[in-house]
Amino acid sequence: MSIYEPLYIDYLIYFNRDQDYFECHEVLEELWLERNRDSLYKGLLQIAVGLYHFRNGNLRGGTMMLQSSLDLLEPYPATILGIDLGALVRDVQGIVKQLSQSDVQSVTYRDLSIRIVDKVLEQEISRRSLELKPNIPQRRSPTRGRIYEEKMKAMDQSKS
Repeated sequence: MSIYEPLYIDYLIYFNRDQDYFECHEVLEELWLERNRDSLYKGLLQIAVGLYHFRNGNLRGGTMMLQSSLDLLEPYPATILGIDLGALVRDVQGIVKQLSQSDVQSVTYRDLSIRIVDKVLEQEISRRSLELKPNIPQRRSPTRGRIYEEKMKAMDQSKS
């Protein structure tokens, strides 16, 4: 039996191995809800959402999510849940600082990694990585209802 939640392990794999921040959000949101909206999980979730927005060119949304994650995570110890949270927070602070500058369009996107500091967690990630199919990060957005679906269908038909 693992001391770490399976959804948390999946989050770390999607974050570090795949840089698929959309999937990070999906799996960690489920855990966050199961854990009564724990602010630690919410902060980690918001980093993924912020990076997703930043990568897809939504700099304002990315900045807001990343800043919100910092507000939640800064009070926590530097090492928690088997990760180097302190280093992650510093990385996010650097991105927020860059995105807050006046020449925000010149900021180059970069993926982050979460440093694993617990050997047990490392082993569990290695084991689970063999089972969890790699995801290629995509520009994905949630569907927006019937009108959006009809518009997308019409666009597909016009290509044919």
